[in-house]
Amino acid sequence: MTRVLVLVHLHRGEAVEVAKTVAEALRGDGDEVVMPREDAEVAGLGIFAVDDITAEPVDLVVAIGGDGTMLRAARLLGDAAPILGVNAGNLGYLTEVEPDDAVGAVRRFHRGDHRIEQRMRLEGEAEGARFLALNEVVIEKTGPGHTIRVSVSFDGSHFTTYEADGLIVATPTGSTAYNLSARGPIVDPEVRATILTPVSPHMLFDRSMVIGPEVSVQLSLEGYRPAVVSADGQRVAELDPGQSVTCRGSSAASFVRFGPRNFHGILKTKFQLPER
Repeated sequence: MTRVLVLVHLHRGEAVEVAKTVAEALRGDGDEVVMPREDAEVAGLGIFAVDDITAEPVDLVVAIGGDGTMLRAARLLGDAAPILGVNAGNLGYLTEVEPDDAVGAVRRFHRGDHRIEQRMRLEGEAEGARFLALNEVVIEKTGPGHTIRVSVSFDGSHFTTYEADGLIVATPTGSTAYNLSARGPIVDPEVRATILTPVSPHMLFDRSMVIGPEVSVQLSLEGYRPAVVSADGQRVAELDPGQSVTCRGSSAASFVRFGPRNFHGILKTKFQLPER
């Protein structure tokens, strides 16, 4: 019997309906289905609710929503189980199948008709708080109208000090997220690399940098203004001047894929690029 964890976007009606279909179908197949209590209650599936989803190992995570739900799955389970994404969101860079194919996709997984794609993550620490990020770690200002000063070091060697609204340390997966909005480079997710991109820099050197995944990146807050640190959009720490956040490449999250995945084709579709 396979133990399947189902996560659902709590504010999308389509995702909730898909969760109901998937959970009932898998139970009918003989799988053990579990859901976080909040997800189960929102979907009206209290029979599957558990209070601690990490208490027992799961064989598969089905994340129904968009990329945010995929990030949530990676944050909750890390590399403990492969993640199958069902697109009930908007962009869906990370998801693999559409809602109508969700049940069939899980059955294909059971048959072994799939492959596993590894996506690099970042591990970070900020003033005692440890965290993982699939997309990015960000240090940014807390209020409008002012910049922050951030000293950047690579493997303990000072590089430069940025004056900007913030700094993004992204993975290749996160290169199409906040990094893209800040005009950072798009990096193929098969590449292992770390991307450093300033947000609205107030200085001549305003370029992104692509560095090795094992390089330790330290961002130290200077000046007199506070800052906040987030990982995949979740606030993880607040920094006062003199404090810092450090991050580097970490173990990968695993995604279920069916057949080859053409990253460049996905970009063309998402950005509506012309054929000629």
